[in-house]
Amino acid sequence: MFPTAPQLNAYLGILCSVVILPTVAATYYQSFKARQEAKEARQGLLHSKNCLEFVVEDGRCINFIPLETLHTLPKPGDIVLLPGDGIGGDSRFIPGAYRIERIEHIYTPAEIKRRQPREARLTKAVALVTSVN
Repeated sequence: MFPTAPQLNAYLGILCSVVILPTVAATYYQSFKARQEAKEARQGLLHSKNCLEFVVEDGRCINFIPLETLHTLPKPGDIVLLPGDGIGGDSRFIPGAYRIERIEHIYTPAEIKRRQPREARLTKAVALVTSVN
């Protein structure tokens, strides 16, 4: 009527290998992915890493410019010509001149092997602009 100890051990072994171990592995994988996403969000890596982002006052982005293509960063008061979305029915930002009101620099710890103590790298710059047109 009741299973013997060797039979019970066999059932528990099957249960462990079929149900419990895959569940533990899946849980570990999900927690690993969640930690990675949280780390990327804290570091601000999102969609505009290593870019100069031009935004208007309401937070909408006009354009991204990769930092490695710039020889200098613009300063507040500078006028820049941005391509926007182009000209068309669904374009939110037309090409034109924009005045830089302020610029924010975002730094993260350097991710190189031989870094100096407390070394940081410019990861992103955000320029708040207003239309001159």
